[in-house]
Amino acid sequence: MSPRVGYAAGAFDLFHVGHLNILKHAKSQCDYLIAGVVSDDMLQLTKGITPVIPLAERLEIVSHISYVDEARAEVLPDKLDTWRDVGFNVFFKGDDWRGTDRGQRLEREFAAIGVEVVYFPYTMHTSSTQLRRALDAITAGAGSIVEAQA
Repeated sequence: MSPRVGYAAGAFDLFHVGHLNILKHAKSQCDYLIAGVVSDDMLQLTKGITPVIPLAERLEIVSHISYVDEARAEVLPDKLDTWRDVGFNVFFKGDDWRGTDRGQRLEREFAAIGVEVVYFPYTMHTSSTQLRRALDAITAGAGSIVEAQA
């Protein structure tokens, strides 16, 4: 029986417990876990955001998570191209993709090559988006204080 090689991709920006939970659950369902840390350029291309933490630092953080066997930069927009480059047989994704056009296309493409797609629950109480909004609010508030003092 061949080992289950899992791949869990994410920005892993502003690393939080939701990220840790995804990696923990992914590792519990495979023998070897590769974490794909989405590059700065890919985040700009796919989500229109610039990460707070640069790629090199996000890779360093993720590579030191005990559940992760290997961390690598995700630099290709097509998950099939990533599969060709990495060679995994199970793909982990947040359940916010389940039932979407992108998610269904991904499931079909991966089923054709024997890759299982496993969804994990999205951590509702913590997200990088919420953390980014909080940082923006703090930054805006600090700017107002500085202006008032001037």
